[in-house]
Amino acid sequence: MNSSPSQQALRVFLVEDAIPIRQRMAARFGAIDSVEIVGEAEEPGAALAGIDATGADVVVMDLRLTGGTGMELLHSLARSASPVITIVLTNHSSAWFRQACVAAGAQYFFDKTSEFDLACSTITRIAHERRARGLNYSIT
Repeated sequence: MNSSPSQQALRVFLVEDAIPIRQRMAARFGAIDSVEIVGEAEEPGAALAGIDATGADVVVMDLRLTGGTGMELLHSLARSASPVITIVLTNHSSAWFRQACVAAGAQYFFDKTSEFDLACSTITRIAHERRARGLNYSIT
């Protein structure tokens, strides 16, 4: 991979307690052009450490995690000095959960069952927008 800013991949960190689902997420998101899966975790503490260590740009998380919740992670990320785009991808998709996650700092919220493709499209769009900004930056 080219390390110049214009060619830098969107760094995505996955936080999901179910290994098969996390593997599916890694395969689908990692196949997107200009996306790199930089880490995975199943609990909030390891996720925070991994997100910080990898310099992730995007965090895709479930609400149900081992040893904690995605809400805890959202609150921690909102207080973090490092900006990161947070995407909640969960089966707990009622209006209450959506509102609570947005209030806690989530930029995106998707139902894992019915909106997985929409989550993929959103990550694709974010990666392409980042790449376009990098290209525009290197031109000027």
